[in-house]
Amino acid sequence: MKLFIIFSIITCFCQLLSFSNGRSVPNNVGASAPEQVKAVNLGGWLVTEGWIKPSLFDGIINKDLLDGTGVQFQSVKVGKYLSAEGGGGTITVVPTASSSESFRLWRINETTFNFRASTGRFVGLNTTGNGKDIVVEAEEPGAAETFQILRNPNDLNRVRVRAPNGLFLQVKEKDESVSADYEGDGGWKDDDSSVFSIKFGRILQGEYQVTNGYGPLIAPQVMKEHWSTYIVEDDFKFIKENGLNAVRIPVGWWIASDPSPPKPYVPGSLQALDNAFSWAEKYDIKVIIDLHAAPGSQNGAEHSSSRDGSQEWGLTDNNIQQTVGVIEFLAARYANSSSLYAMELINEPMSPGVSLDNLTKYYQAGYDAVRKHSQTAYVVMSNRLGSSFEPTELFSFANRLEGSVIDVHYYPYYNTSLNNVTVERYIEYINNDEAEKVRQLTTSNGPPIFVGEWVAEWQLTNTSKEDYQRYAAAQLEVFGRAQFGWAYWTLKNVNIHWSLEWMINNGYIKL
Repeated sequence: MKLFIIFSIITCFCQLLSFSNGRSVPNNVGASAPEQVKAVNLGGWLVTEGWIKPSLFDGIINKDLLDGTGVQFQSVKVGKYLSAEGGGGTITVVPTASSSESFRLWRINETTFNFRASTGRFVGLNTTGNGKDIVVEAEEPGAAETFQILRNPNDLNRVRVRAPNGLFLQVKEKDESVSADYEGDGGWKDDDSSVFSIKFGRILQGEYQVTNGYGPLIAPQVMKEHWSTYIVEDDFKFIKENGLNAVRIPVGWWIASDPSPPKPYVPGSLQALDNAFSWAEKYDIKVIIDLHAAPGSQNGAEHSSSRDGSQEWGLTDNNIQQTVGVIEFLAARYANSSSLYAMELINEPMSPGVSLDNLTKYYQAGYDAVRKHSQTAYVVMSNRLGSSFEPTELFSFANRLEGSVIDVHYYPYYNTSLNNVTVERYIEYINNDEAEKVRQLTTSNGPPIFVGEWVAEWQLTNTSKEDYQRYAAAQLEVFGRAQFGWAYWTLKNVNIHWSLEWMINNGYIKL
């Protein structure tokens, strides 16, 4: 009898320890299969993506010169490109353009910028030498790395670059050297050694670009108008009336600092998310909060609010802990809402830049942060993107955490092997290839699978409404086999087939 009592005490003590560290949860999460969600993403709302709503950028002066825009400068007179070849030393010129000749803009205002080379270092004026040499040395930009781009009003692709010493960059024809020592006569002739043709590469249109592009005076007005009109209560009513039961809401890490987010972000997105929860509760709609943009960017894309295409999330413990703090903030704020169904810890981390060790370290800490405040919310962990990962790499880890879900995204639209194929081949691909992927992941001993993003769009042209209907129906059937459910990308979009609202209203998709 004594042994039985001692054993019971030890068992209870172990259970208490397990509960206290957040890794054991009641049966209402882990013991039974989740109610399958039929969801839509509210993309382009609280995390800006310019391709979804291009008009959001219309009022920005020099909107083609935003943070992260890749630029090249070709001397009109000499015909060669400014180059940071070798990653350091002085700027030179070369006859053809490659990555060393591309610079990423850091925008200060509509005419003033820092230039970041492909090595990550910044172009600057060498203030310790003769005061006119242009070098690529600084790891962080300062006054010596601040340049102006002056455009020809009659040809915006012709520019001059004014250095911090007030003089213009020029390429000297004799020795093809680059220096900041030209006063300029204000003309734009072909034989002017300070005139360059500016060429554009990658352009980003995310939250950083739109807020920094408008600046601190105008951005708050523009974003407040966008947040209050793009998604409204009637959208939740529409969602409910058309057979959907959930929304996946992408948010950015700066939301946890509202109403005083770090520059250039502006306040107001948290109030918009509060409104979404109120509407979700009114119409009995589940909410999946999705951390779409993490500090430093987890994939270098505009939808993760990367400033210049760099991917820096997860490189430091501080970075990871900051992200855990965002998750805990959101979990604490909405834990008592009847609509909080799941917390997605991060969207689309990119391999190999994000290592599996760092990702699972974060997922464990994020899971624990959610469990401090909610024992019922599911915790969604996004698979990494890239060719170097296994689709099941998170399974053994997630299986130890009750109430965890794996998010996978399927976009045949981006599959280049499907370019120029027939409609039948596209649908066959869904019914065979994509179905096999889902089958392999929906194992009886694995975590539930969530197809968090898919769309009924393809690269085909001259296709009929009936073709789209069959394509959408095939995806609905295949992705409907995922235990946790699916979410269409996205509710609204100027590209009509990416807009579930348009697809439903026009009879392309029926739920």
